[in-house]
Amino acid sequence: MLRSLLEHLAPALSRRLSLFAAGTLLVAQMAAPAHAELTIEITGAGANRIPVAIADFSGEAGVARALTTVVRGDLERSGMFRLVDPGAARLDENSAPAWGDWRSKGADALAAGSIASTGDGRLEARFRVHDINRQSALGGAAYVTSTPTLRLAGHRIADFIYEKLTGEPGVFSTKIAYVVKGAGRYELHVADADGQNAQAALISREPIISPAWSPDGTRLAYVSFENKKPVIFVHSLASGRRVAVANFRGSNSAPAWSPDGRRLAVVLTKDGGSQLFLINADGSGVQRLATSSGIDTEPCFSPDGASIYFTSDRGGSAQIYRIPAAGGSAERVSFEGSYNVSPRVSPDGRSLAFISRRDGAFRLALMDLASRQVQLLSDSQKDESPSFAPNGRMILIATEVGGRGVLSAVSTDGRIRQRLSIPAGNVREPAWGPFLK
Repeated sequence: MLRSLLEHLAPALSRRLSLFAAGTLLVAQMAAPAHAELTIEITGAGANRIPVAIADFSGEAGVARALTTVVRGDLERSGMFRLVDPGAARLDENSAPAWGDWRSKGADALAAGSIASTGDGRLEARFRVHDINRQSALGGAAYVTSTPTLRLAGHRIADFIYEKLTGEPGVFSTKIAYVVKGAGRYELHVADADGQNAQAALISREPIISPAWSPDGTRLAYVSFENKKPVIFVHSLASGRRVAVANFRGSNSAPAWSPDGRRLAVVLTKDGGSQLFLINADGSGVQRLATSSGIDTEPCFSPDGASIYFTSDRGGSAQIYRIPAAGGSAERVSFEGSYNVSPRVSPDGRSLAFISRRDGAFRLALMDLASRQVQLLSDSQKDESPSFAPNGRMILIATEVGGRGVLSAVSTDGRIRQRLSIPAGNVREPAWGPFLK
């Protein structure tokens, strides 16, 4: 059982020890382009998709077309919308829609806008969203952008449309982090939520595991083996500055940020055994959280910061427990099945995503924390490293297809599914970033 726990826990070390190769570390600035970007394949969609038309943005043809493509692509990939062909309609944010015409096309909503130069080298994108059935405007906005940041403007427009039509904030303008394992090296990438605009934050010939976003989205904590042992670093994405915040004797692993960004829950073996500790984000103030005769690992804070969920074999099998963040007695949370690991709490604190072994397969599961009812969301064989989108709608995981590591995203109701992959590389260790302010 101990061997199984060590082999399959996402931050566990023994499964990855065989992957280590000697080499030197290369720190890449965030401006450096990555060699490959994720491509997304839609493998499922919502049962009741909203029919929406996105009219071609008016303005300079190339820029307007690029902006329109990003907005349409975001909404279509979400699985929540069915795009209605706008035809040759010429509209902008000030146009009065012909309600009957759009209704006959089958659209429930319409978005139209324009993009134009501001005269100082920047661009301004304006748009408005309309409810066709109620014949009224739902709202609009204007974003100042530039050619290099045009995709971000498109993502923000898609976020606005998503929220107006679903009542939930969109996540198209958020970031994801993941590790690509190539020939003799590992790359920590940061990309847009659609897998595009990927950039390497770190390149190493030693393994990189367990990336975790700070709550403000400016830093990543992760484990690197560049010093021939697992060490926890905190990495500022803007400056590229890295600080080793846990480099104690033995193993330092599984960093998890507190909701206020001031502390990290980590797993250290400096006192013997894998045990939970709290440290400040600068590495000071080391405090032991729990004492166990078993292996405690994979901590995760609840959204209110009051509790920490974690994996432990203290009861004889790998299960999920919860302990007060201030310390105290641990309470077992998972009971269905003999192997449940990698807990991650939803942003609203109501659900728990984790990996459950069922019939020999490691599958993504979701627990309602109030009722303790569990639903399996995937049908794959080797899922690991679940990570919630910041709106709680989707869960990102690593899995295997054809013996190659890919990322998969599945909605919390199991109906919407996406697959993200790189043609020439194994993709692992996903982490979905927070909303950006």
